[in-house]
Amino acid sequence: MSPKPTQQLLAHIAERRYEHWPPEAIAACKIFVLDSLGVALSGSRVPMVRVLHELTETWGRGQEARVIGTGEKVTMRAAAFLNSYQIHNQEWDSVHEPAVVHPMAVVLASLLAWADAQHGVSGKAFINACCTAVDVACTIGAAGRNKLRFFRPAMCGALGATAGLAQFAGLPPGATHSALGLAYSQLSGTMQAHIEGSDMLPMQIAFNARSAFDAIALAQRDVVGPLNFLEGPFGYFALIDPEWSPEPFAELGRVAQITRLSHKPFPSGRATHGGVDGALQLQRQLGFRANDIAHLHVYAPPLVRQLVDRVPRHDMLPAYARLCLPYVVATALLTGSVGVEDFAPELIADATRQDLASRIRVLPDENPAPNALAPQRVEVSLRDGRSGLVDLTAVLGAPDRPLTAEQHFAKFRRAAHSGLRPLPLNEVEALIAAVNRLEELTDVSELFNHLAF
Repeated sequence: MSPKPTQQLLAHIAERRYEHWPPEAIAACKIFVLDSLGVALSGSRVPMVRVLHELTETWGRGQEARVIGTGEKVTMRAAAFLNSYQIHNQEWDSVHEPAVVHPMAVVLASLLAWADAQHGVSGKAFINACCTAVDVACTIGAAGRNKLRFFRPAMCGALGATAGLAQFAGLPPGATHSALGLAYSQLSGTMQAHIEGSDMLPMQIAFNARSAFDAIALAQRDVVGPLNFLEGPFGYFALIDPEWSPEPFAELGRVAQITRLSHKPFPSGRATHGGVDGALQLQRQLGFRANDIAHLHVYAPPLVRQLVDRVPRHDMLPAYARLCLPYVVATALLTGSVGVEDFAPELIADATRQDLASRIRVLPDENPAPNALAPQRVEVSLRDGRSGLVDLTAVLGAPDRPLTAEQHFAKFRRAAHSGLRPLPLNEVEALIAAVNRLEELTDVSELFNHLAF
């Protein structure tokens, strides 16, 4: 008889060491640590960051850990809260497509806050905890087979972060078990914020990052959480993802899920990227301009339509516009790409963008899989009678179509330069170098020497 998923997770958390991870997992960890730090620096530009900083001051002041981009010292919980929000607030962070989970937002922010506060966390220990945490988050997420109702990136991210923090804290298996149950008891976040484009969407990531610290603190004080938190009658799978399969748990220890993360080349919902990818390919092939388009159709699986099939409006909130495929694709066709500046209210309201967006539609394909983001087909019909189509078996940035090293570093540099305080060029290059030798660091908090100024 196979062990239950909970037991498989606990064994995995207890057993993993840096030496167990293959070179490709270590390389992927460094890629997505750097990527996440870049989008966190860019995320400091969002005005809500200052509002949330004021909120965290009501929780109590401290000098434990630093905020990415400013270096302000706050409590560990506040640092995890603020930095996770900055990572996710522009929809530019990496995603595990089979799980529909953005693991690094919660995981990296939580692990960095701990390392910055405690000091002495080595690069090898950090890589091990990060890879383990991503395994936990993405394995639970990939087990889900139902349409999203709750905000899986936040919830699975919190369970993963708790696993990584438990390794840092040296919790024995019993206390780790309790910590995961305590984290489960605090999970929050629904897709309502997503469909409304509410500012609460990335805050759900932040709230769950904070909860991982509370789970660890309670477990360290011998508080026992619900132990059957996954398979119980009121556990995660019964209430949150009731249509689930144990199959992904068989990959624990065999496949490093961090190697399956997808880059997000554009600061918009990942489900918009297929449309952008295909539309730009067609534009290059056919040489058309925006005014030449009669209509453009994106044929996509149910999840893409659930997440980003939205009618464009001139008064859309930026968070809503990032999840509006017609607007994002129109922007790419008009400008050649999509950047964080493209979600300013005056650009969202631009008549040329709105007109083109009105000619772009998302239509159903024949794929019934509820969590698939690919394959997709993009078709364009031009006013001169020409037409074209592109079939995408994988979207740019996915493991099967990864960004080149040049594209990865270009994205990081662009993100680091777009924050509230653009990172100086010398610090950009120093941070790249530091992350490239992450396994050699004796204290990961050294990264903040290049992240805050």
